[in-house]
Amino acid sequence: MQLKKLNDKAIDQLFEAILTLRTVEECYQFFDDLCTINEIQSLAQRLEVARMLRKGSTYNQIEQETGASTATISRVKRCLIYGNDGYQLALERLGR
Repeated sequence: MQLKKLNDKAIDQLFEAILTLRTVEECYQFFDDLCTINEIQSLAQRLEVARMLRKGSTYNQIEQETGASTATISRVKRCLIYGNDGYQLALERLGR
C-alpha cells in the first residue's frame, strides 16, 4: 500500500535502498551517511515510544525512560490508533 502523500519516485528509491540493507552494521553505515545523529535518535525514540505504548506504559513512564515529549508520545499514540499499522507491523516482526 502506498500513501498518496508519500507516493514519490525519490521516496520509493529511499525505501528500496533501505530494503537492500542486510545487517545492522550496514544500517549504521547507511543511516550515518543519510541522517544526523539527532534524526536517527528521534526515529529510534518514536519506535521505543510505540513499543512502550503497546505494552501499556503511562505517559510519565515513557517520558522518564525515553525523554520523549508529551507531544511526541501523543503523536505516536495517534498513529497507533488511527495510522496505517506501520508501528504494529515492525514491532510484531521484531518479536517484542
